[in-house]
Amino acid sequence: MSAGADEGGPFDAFLRREATAGLALPPGRLSATEAVLHLHRAANAVRQHVEQEVLRPRQLTWTGFVVLRTVWAARRIETRHVAEQAGISKATLTGVVDTLSGRGLVKRTIHPDDGRLVVLQLTRGGHRLLRELLPESQHAEAYALSFLEPAELSRITAALRGLVDHLERRGRGGPALSDG
Repeated sequence: MSAGADEGGPFDAFLRREATAGLALPPGRLSATEAVLHLHRAANAVRQHVEQEVLRPRQLTWTGFVVLRTVWAARRIETRHVAEQAGISKATLTGVVDTLSGRGLVKRTIHPDDGRLVVLQLTRGGHRLLRELLPESQHAEAYALSFLEPAELSRITAALRGLVDHLERRGRGGPALSDG
């Protein structure tokens, strides 16, 4: 084992570090913290799997793929909405769109009613690439989750959808969590 390796895995290392720093979690918060850490690791593992198996051979990043899918789903969409839906900053989107546009996959146009806004749409090449990528990415995603029984997959999907809905409601003025 190399120096600094975690004998119990990343979560156990996290707990040891918190305890050493005097930041132990209050009762009842441990399972939520563990769940969020595993959620993060799982999302990264799926992302890396799809990137490795599907995107990298086509010199495409995960973020580029997300932007392409977002534009494809909307047909024509303002850049600010793409950034919001993709979960990236407008500055990051600018670099991604520069790359995708340079490869002939997306086209920028000025909004017809407001010259300050930019609208994106896929080119024919972008449509062609997505028609190839979507079935392959769906296959890679299905493989990543193939260890789950269908009922487990349904429960996890519902729970994740519920998590997002819960947090989005709070972001729209829903109640804050109490410390009690």
